[in-house]
Amino acid sequence: MLPYLFVVIAFLWRVMPPSILPHLNFAPLLASLLFFGAYASRKRIWFPLALLAVCDVALNRVYGYPVTADLIITWVWYAGMLLFGGLLRQDHAPARIALVAVSGSVSFFVISNFAVWLVWNMYPMTWAGLAACYDAGLPFFRNTFAGDMLFTAIFFSVPVIVKLAQRSDDGALGPSAH
Repeated sequence: MLPYLFVVIAFLWRVMPPSILPHLNFAPLLASLLFFGAYASRKRIWFPLALLAVCDVALNRVYGYPVTADLIITWVWYAGMLLFGGLLRQDHAPARIALVAVSGSVSFFVISNFAVWLVWNMYPMTWAGLAACYDAGLPFFRNTFAGDMLFTAIFFSVPVIVKLAQRSDDGALGPSAH
């Protein structure tokens, strides 16, 4: 249930009007994909992928952007992060979760900025143009990285907290209640 809940939260976060929730590149997207990959059935990865792809197309229509190759590259990244989250299926050690989250966050920065440089003709198709594109993306990466780390920590803590609460409730019953 939690994997679906966290993906829906990420979806709602994306569609929330900026007047209600300012879009500052601080979002639970990566955390929801990693968590889904770690806890949900692999047969179900179509759900977050389809939901977020539909969301992206709808948002592009709302903001008047065309559907271009960089969006498709983003969807491939979504699928990759769902599969990457599978690395956490057996081992939920905090260091492993942090390493996967950092890798996911950095990979989005590298891949998405490369796609912008490649598709949008905003920068010259030179090494200097690519460097300028990455440089322009750095201020956005700060908030993205912070959001990725915070939400990943929160989402992956929830099952631990629930398990501890269940143990506490079991212990409160006392030995005679079993």
